[in-house]
Amino acid sequence: MFEVPNKPAKVSPLSRRTFLRAGGGLLGFNQVLFQGTEQSSAKLSNTARAESVIFVFLFGGPSQLETFDMKPDAPEKIRGPFRPIGSRTPGLRICEHLPRLANISDKYSILKTMTHTYNDHSGAGHYLQTGKRWHVPIGGGFNPTQHDWPSMGSVLDCMAQKGSLRDTRPIPNYFVIPNSLGRLQEAGQYRRPGEHAGWLGRSFSPITTSIDKKTPEDNPYWRGCTDAELTFQIDGLVKSTEIPGNRVLMRESLLGQFDSLRESVDKTGLAGFTTLHQKAMALLTSDRTRDALDFAKEPEKIRDAYGRHLFGQSCLMARRLVEAGTRFVTVHYDCCDGYSWDSHRNSKDVKDNLLPTFDQGMAALLADLDQRGLLKKTLVIAVGEMGRTPKANLDWGRDHWSFLFPALIAGAGVSRGAVLGQTDRDASYPLTLATTPEDLAATVYESVGIDPNLRMVDPLLREVSMIEKGRVIRELWA
Repeated sequence: MFEVPNKPAKVSPLSRRTFLRAGGGLLGFNQVLFQGTEQSSAKLSNTARAESVIFVFLFGGPSQLETFDMKPDAPEKIRGPFRPIGSRTPGLRICEHLPRLANISDKYSILKTMTHTYNDHSGAGHYLQTGKRWHVPIGGGFNPTQHDWPSMGSVLDCMAQKGSLRDTRPIPNYFVIPNSLGRLQEAGQYRRPGEHAGWLGRSFSPITTSIDKKTPEDNPYWRGCTDAELTFQIDGLVKSTEIPGNRVLMRESLLGQFDSLRESVDKTGLAGFTTLHQKAMALLTSDRTRDALDFAKEPEKIRDAYGRHLFGQSCLMARRLVEAGTRFVTVHYDCCDGYSWDSHRNSKDVKDNLLPTFDQGMAALLADLDQRGLLKKTLVIAVGEMGRTPKANLDWGRDHWSFLFPALIAGAGVSRGAVLGQTDRDASYPLTLATTPEDLAATVYESVGIDPNLRMVDPLLREVSMIEKGRVIRELWA
């Protein structure tokens, strides 16, 4: 049973104490869920195009030359092993291993010209999810720090809680699924920065689910997963089997966790908690949150369409969450084998596993959102943190190349069937419409109604710009 204290802990605005002790810590961290200080002086506009964002993050860096920027006329050592196929978008040549996305290319736009100079996975992952360069130099570290910039989802959550957009919806604003980035790689020793709240405060970090591997060599993103595996447990939400402080913990299914937590709250009540604590508990035990994470309510035909692999079912979970009212969902397609999209060695996994699962899950997500009328109010972005080198090795593996990579962008009024930006003959650099992570973040912020000139108060009580030298990519709506 969860131990819920009858009296709240004494909390200062920056206290690290918890108000709820549940074994390893509620939601994967042991801090106050909501801080008592105002975090932002920014204002929201009334011209939001999107009610929600689904950010599909293909960590490791998919190759532009094996996805949406194929160069069949380039020299043999450049053009790659895969053939281009036609699509519903004039002039867009898509990889032969993305047939489903080719067939629905009239539902999204391809921005070919993402670019930056942070040619490193952790730093680039931070950059793409925050719109800010990481303070750690290349090679200087892998893991998140308290000094990191807050993710776009965390900023949106903060604005919904404390900004001029006061939010009363009974579901958390920000989820990361199926795992925290890096959790499945080498026992989690490479937890990656970017998805967290950083210096904004852990109150605004995402609610993160977790799905385990069967073995160290297993890759659930590539194979069919059973319902018993797909519990989407809240990371850190565990149940003690005996007395408080017992280190032996029992993990339950997600719905069992919610029911146990709600039972404890029903017994002890919330009268002893502050208003902010009560709101946190209400979010976690609400019927809407519980129902959104209940796969049993989803028709088998829909689940099959997404694919029973972890990526496909995570895309389906993202749709369920935004349908229930969540504002920002990050879906990580992670490198749990240490390579995956980071395809240095060869292109075999790209062909056999990565492209087919991405194709199925992403195409199903876009089609499902569109059929339900959700695509018009949901901004959907699929992007890696970098691309791959134009020149490949003998087995068609490619190395890091942050200077050019594509993004798939859809929904919230984004033009359908458009190709934005031109690249050189080798897919090395942008020729037109060079687009930075700052630009992408500014575009996301404006889409959800946040002023791209957003300024927030950091821990040193300085007003800082959340986006510098970033411009909204208005060509997406041309």
